[in-house]
Amino acid sequence: MANGTLAASQIEMLSQSGTGITTIVPPATDTNRTLTLPDSTGTVATLGTSLTLATAVASTSGTSVDFTSIPSWVKRITITFVGVSSNGTSRKIVQLGDSGGFENTGYLGASTVAGSATPGGYAATDGFVMNFFAAADVAHGSMTINLVDLASNTWASNHTLGLTSAFAVFGGGSKSLSATLTQIRITTQNGTDAFDAGTINIMYEG
Repeated sequence: MANGTLAASQIEMLSQSGTGITTIVPPATDTNRTLTLPDSTGTVATLGTSLTLATAVASTSGTSVDFTSIPSWVKRITITFVGVSSNGTSRKIVQLGDSGGFENTGYLGASTVAGSATPGGYAATDGFVMNFFAAADVAHGSMTINLVDLASNTWASNHTLGLTSAFAVFGGGSKSLSATLTQIRITTQNGTDAFDAGTINIMYEG
């Protein structure tokens, strides 16, 4: 429903439940543009509001860092590592969880170290593995986890980390969950080595 006198580049509509007016302002252009709406019912997302930064967690103690209550609409999660290390030699892993808890089997993929005198890869099935393990290793970087298939709750990961020892760690993997993802855990393979430095956070989007 039009309201009042409009400029050539504006369309205004009355709110269905209030007195506010919604104004749509297209770009200033001399070229005809067409906006095609789908023949279906839905909701238009607001640009930028689906990107959520969680609260950073100090990874200075404890055997794991958990992020819970992840919304069901999330389709991409980025985990960031700033100066993260542990007090032992167990490799670091990321585990996905749903309403039934964290899952520690069925992961596919590997991680490798580049820049060392003895570079090599390492595969694991108990989590998305990151192949840094020396107690002196301090990692900076990120892992991104993307939803691949909604029906099977399948997620794919990739990571790139730089170590202060001048090595680089990178790799990827995939994992299908039994239900919708709701939580993420960063831990070590043996479950007993403790984090002793750094900060970990996640950012998620729909």
